Amino acid sequence: MSSTLHQLDQRHVIHPYTNLVAHRDAGPMVLSRGEGVYVFDDQDNRFIEGMAGLWCASLGYSEQRLADAAAAQFAALPFSHMFAHRATPPAIELSAALAGIAPDGLNRVFTVNSGSEAVDAAIKMVWFYNNALNRPKKKKFLARNRAYHGVTVAAGSLTGLPYVHSGFDLPNGAMVTHLTTPHHYRYAEPGESEEAFTDRLVAELRETIEREGADTIAAFIAEPVMGAGGVLIPPTGYFEKMQAVLRENDILCISDEVINGFGRTGEMFGCTRFGYQPDIMTCAKQLSSAYIPIGAVVAADHVYNALEEYSGALGMFGTGNTYGGHPVASAVALETLKIYEERDIVGMVRAREPHFLAHLANLAEHPLVGQARGVGLIGAVELVADKTTREQYPVAQKVAAQVAAACVQHGLILRPTPGDAVAVCPPLIITDAELDALFGALGAALDDVAATL
Repeated sequence: MSSTLHQLDQRHVIHPYTNLVAHRDAGPMVLSRGEGVYVFDDQDNRFIEGMAGLWCASLGYSEQRLADAAAAQFAALPFSHMFAHRATPPAIELSAALAGIAPDGLNRVFTVNSGSEAVDAAIKMVWFYNNALNRPKKKKFLARNRAYHGVTVAAGSLTGLPYVHSGFDLPNGAMVTHLTTPHHYRYAEPGESEEAFTDRLVAELRETIEREGADTIAAFIAEPVMGAGGVLIPPTGYFEKMQAVLRENDILCISDEVINGFGRTGEMFGCTRFGYQPDIMTCAKQLSSAYIPIGAVVAADHVYNALEEYSGALGMFGTGNTYGGHPVASAVALETLKIYEERDIVGMVRAREPHFLAHLANLAEHPLVGQARGVGLIGAVELVADKTTREQYPVAQKVAAQVAAACVQHGLILRPTPGDAVAVCPPLIITDAELDALFGALGAALDDVAATL
C-alpha cells in the first residue's frame, strides 16, 4: 500500500541539489512505482519520466530480467570484493563484455560504484601513469566550462558548473583549467560559423598548452554531449581537431560517457558518434539501466601497461572500493548489456531519432524557444526572452524551472539545466506514440509559462 506524503517522515532526509529552505516548506515528490517509461507518485498519479530518472533508466522501470538477475546473484553470492586477486564470475564476465563493446584499444576495465567514482579513479590512473613514466610534473587536467564530471572533490573540480563549486571551496585550481564551452549558439561571435568557432576553440587549446606547458598537462576530459550543462552538441569538427592537438602534446584524452554511453547518442558510445578515440573512458548510469549502482573506467592497453609495471615497482596499484565489482551489481549490468545486444537497443535509438528530432524542431518555433537541439535520444530546448538577440530572461525568474514545474501538471517529468534549458532524455525503450505524448506535454507547459511571462 502506498503512503501519502503526510504519512512519511521527511525530517531525516538531506536531499541533493535542493534548496533546503524551499524543500522544508514544499516537500518532495514521492514516487512509489514504475512501469515502462512511466513512474507513479504516492497518490498514483502517472508521469512520463522524460529524463529516464537522471539520464540513466534506459530500459524503463519494469524490466523483469534485471530484477531476476539481481535475485539470482543475491541467492548465489551476495557479496565478494575485488581486492588482492579476488574476483567473481559476474565481475569477470562484465569486464570482458565491456571490453568487447568499447572502442578499439580500450581493453582494461576497473569497476566502481558511480560516475563520480569513475572520474576520480580515472584521475588517479592518469597521475599514476605519469609517475610511472617519470613525468612528475605532468598532472594538470583540461576540462570545459559547463561540463559535468561528478561532485566528489576531484571530479567536482573538473566539473565546470558554479553550483557544484559554491560553498564547497571548489574547484581545485591547481589541478584543472577550464576551457570555453563548445556551444556555438551561445558562445560564437556574431557571424562566426561552426567551423570558425571550432578553430577558435582549438586555438584556445593550443594557447593554453603553450602557457601552462605541455609537460604539466596530463589529460583533457570531455563529455561527447555535455549533459547537465544543457545538452550541448559539439560544433562541426570539434573533437577531431582537439584530439590532434592533444596527440601532438602527449596529452591523454578521457571520454566521460556516464550520460552518453550505451546507446544514448545512437552509437554505443558518444565518442564513436563524434569521431574521436579516447585513451580512457568513464561510464556508469545506463551500464545497469540504473537498476543498481555501478560504474567503470575502461583504459587503453598503453595506459594499463604503465600501471602494471609501476605497481610492480611500488608493490601494488593501491586504489579500489569495497563495493567495486559487486557481484550483484555486475550481474545486473551484464544482463543489461545482453538486453542491449539482443534487442538492438542502439538500432532502436537510431530508428527513433528522426521522430525525436522532428519534435524538437517543431518546438524551435515556439516563442519561448531560442534553440532546440538533440542527437540520438537526448535533447534540450533553450529558452530566451528574445529570439532575434538571444537575450535570456533574468536568472531570478528561473524560466526553465517554471517550464519543468508546468510539465508535472501535464504528466511529464523533465529537468531544467543551466543556461535556461529544459533537457529531454527519455528511456531508450520509448515508442513514437509515447514521444508524441511527451512532446505534447512539453509544448503545453511552454504555452502555460509563456502566458504568464
